[in-house]
Amino acid sequence: MSTPFVPDNARQAPRIWLVLSDKLGDNAQVEIIAEALGLPCETKRVYPLEQYVLGKPPFKASLYHIDRQKSDALQPPWPDLILTIGRRSAMVAMWIRKQSGGRSRVVLVGRPKRGLDDYALIIAPSQYHLPDRPNVLRLDLPLMRPDERAIAEAAASWRERFAALQRPVFALMIGGATKPFVFDASVARDLVGRASALADKAGGTLYATTSRRTPLPVVKAVQDALPGNARFYQWRRDGKDNPYRALLGLADYFIVTGDSVSMMVEVARLGRPLAIFPLPVREDPASRLQQWVARLAGGGNGGALGEALGALFRRLGILGYARDLTALHRVLLDRGLAVSLGEDFLPAGNRPADELPRVVARLKALLEETD
Repeated sequence: MSTPFVPDNARQAPRIWLVLSDKLGDNAQVEIIAEALGLPCETKRVYPLEQYVLGKPPFKASLYHIDRQKSDALQPPWPDLILTIGRRSAMVAMWIRKQSGGRSRVVLVGRPKRGLDDYALIIAPSQYHLPDRPNVLRLDLPLMRPDERAIAEAAASWRERFAALQRPVFALMIGGATKPFVFDASVARDLVGRASALADKAGGTLYATTSRRTPLPVVKAVQDALPGNARFYQWRRDGKDNPYRALLGLADYFIVTGDSVSMMVEVARLGRPLAIFPLPVREDPASRLQQWVARLAGGGNGGALGEALGALFRRLGILGYARDLTALHRVLLDRGLAVSLGEDFLPAGNRPADELPRVVARLKALLEETD
């Protein structure tokens, strides 16, 4: 007969670690889950070595990519449950699992590189192609939340400056290049031209902001293409006068480049009128093959052949579980949360369903399982 799972005879509550890295947006999704779970959690922050801040370390259950001096100590007693997100943190979580003899169970937000069965639970928003498995929980949208209190404070602080702008205000939020999208100066000029035409037709103001990932040629192209009455902010690491949150609170319409998950989701969760600018896709034989096999193997519709092909390609290191941001676009469009740029904006007020309770319920069930 199975007995209720008790993580430690000396403790009533399970030992839960949040393994977080240097990406604040990723960390926030894990922290949102932990807060909703309502159980004591210990945060372990791990920081990558300089060469792996941007460079991707080959995935293995290891700490070779971590700056041990800057990171928190990792030592027993090992946790019963680990909540983590991202490649670098997941490598650390898998190392902890190995040290615990497999007893520490890992919950990953996002997509694994490979080895789905090594995770107790994978929380996968719609942009990730993963096969249907009992340990995969599919979500429409990532769990990131806008900080509505900070947005209200920023709006109050900036309200007088916005009062001088002609209404309506169109917030143009610009991300950066990410595979398989193309985002160069030519694309930037097209984006600004289309956004400017909308603002001009409405007699309003275009307010453009860049982000950490926006390449300098795109920044320059945007600046050069903006009309004279537009406003512009170039992202800076020490950006003390960044209008991003003020725009979330005060702008009337939003145009977001399709590469930026966080900006699209934040605008949608606030119920603001959102238009997605879909970046052109760079097509090449290798990427087409990868996308085809990934969808066949991970979309749940490829059957045994798709599963076998996917497993073979992953063993050979050719293929991981694919990310397809256009799938996220389709969710936003299908749910009436956004339109494609060029279509009429939808009225404000429609917000996505809250999927956090489903996540919390699965985690509580996981903690109640037998050892």
